[in-house]
Amino acid sequence: MMWKEKYRVGAELIDTQHKELFHRVSNFIQAVQSPQPWENKLEHVKETMAFMQDYVIIHFNDEERFQAEIGYPELERHKEIHARFRAGVQGYAKRAADEGFTEELIQEFGGRLMAWLIMHVAAEDQKIGQFLRSQQGGSHES
Repeated sequence: MMWKEKYRVGAELIDTQHKELFHRVSNFIQAVQSPQPWENKLEHVKETMAFMQDYVIIHFNDEERFQAEIGYPELERHKEIHARFRAGVQGYAKRAADEGFTEELIQEFGGRLMAWLIMHVAAEDQKIGQFLRSQQGGSHES
């Protein structure tokens, strides 16, 4: 799962954060799928879970602030998408705390992360980039 230039939105902070998310999720998936015993993977799994809980809040706040600054017309809908994903990450964190960091749960979490990241950044966030480019064609400066 690699970052592709076609995922670029055109805002340096957002693109840098997206690259970091792709890097982290890719490393996480590789670690979870590696042939090492599960016990050897747990530290990395826990670190990634903690990172995702913190980083999605930071990234979503930054992305929503940027959308507000450029007058993005779908900001409220985008906030709802972010809220659902944030709740999903929190749900997996709670399940892991309650049930333990089982291989089955973490495999499911990894799959959801990967699917969401590709669908959200490659599809939904591209609309932000399209809007930004349309505004830059006019009088808006980035």
